[in-house]
Amino acid sequence: MKLLNRSALSVRPTRHFVDWINALEPTMGEDDLTLADVERESTVYLIPEMDTPEALEAFVRERYLEILETELRAWEEDERQWPEALDWALFQRFLQVEHSYLAIDLDDETALEISEVDDSLLLDTDQD
Repeated sequence: MKLLNRSALSVRPTRHFVDWINALEPTMGEDDLTLADVERESTVYLIPEMDTPEALEAFVRERYLEILETELRAWEEDERQWPEALDWALFQRFLQVEHSYLAIDLDDETALEISEVDDSLLLDTDQD
């Protein structure tokens, strides 16, 4: 195990986010995604270590737009389909944030790799 010098921010969708996803391509009832379906796709962001709730709130408020855009882009590349106002209120309505003080890597065999986030990494590119 390796202790990383990071905290973690788990970002999970809310019902409002799922409703937005389902409105992108309207389907009939049982074909709609559920909150449970979308929660399986939740994201964990590694962030600087945060010692106080105030520091965490300040960091999230500073970076909320970047996080919100990443979450929206994971479901829809076309920004014209995104909600009009990408503001703090939308972030709070669409996403739940949970903070973990410690980030521990349990993989003892594979070295951590760093790569830039690319839209193709966020989208399902499975060609099977």
